[in-house]
Amino acid sequence: MSIRHRFDRLGRLGPRLIRLYAGLSLYGASSALLVAAGLGLGPWNVLHQGLAELTGLTIGTVSIVVGAAVLLLWIPLRQRPGLGTVSNVLVVGLAMDGTLALLPAVHSLLVRVPLLAAGVVLNGAATGLYIGARLGPGPRDGLMTGLHRRTGHSIRLMRTALEVAVVSVGFTLGGTVGIGTVLYAVAIGPLAQFFLRVFDVPAASEGSTVVATGTPARAILRR
Repeated sequence: MSIRHRFDRLGRLGPRLIRLYAGLSLYGASSALLVAAGLGLGPWNVLHQGLAELTGLTIGTVSIVVGAAVLLLWIPLRQRPGLGTVSNVLVVGLAMDGTLALLPAVHSLLVRVPLLAAGVVLNGAATGLYIGARLGPGPRDGLMTGLHRRTGHSIRLMRTALEVAVVSVGFTLGGTVGIGTVLYAVAIGPLAQFFLRVFDVPAASEGSTVVATGTPARAILRR
């Protein structure tokens, strides 16, 4: 590979890394807004919050631990992680805890409802950013698509089964389920698809060592 080709690849990678880490940071921050609103969380964060209540750990720390555990499940599914996959495990949880540490306690519905709406919209934008970078899916999305390939069941069925399971366990442990959970489930797909069109970048050239292949964005976002 020529020196010029290497510089060209690095030049293309830079904007994608910015999209990736901006998206993951925003994802953690927007998830923190949903936690602060207290009106219901997305499915996996219901589980994270429930486990946080059980263990005494912060919700961000639990998110990191669960993400790492889910990533281990990729091994039998023969999933290939990318830089974005590993970064997802760490950055989202750290950003969530950092944002929660800065947010004041919120009690009024006049504040909680806009906080919920902002959290859902920003979460959709964050999803479009980090998926659009094409540097690897999150560990939970990779689990879903891996199960789809191994079992032959539809993406919709695998996603529904996983999310029902994590919500049920999380709610039992004390995670918050409410109108925000319903709003998130209804809105996040269309929002993420919209922002993915805004932030999407061309697929990486062959030979990239940081991109996980075989996990189309449409499969991840399909409802």
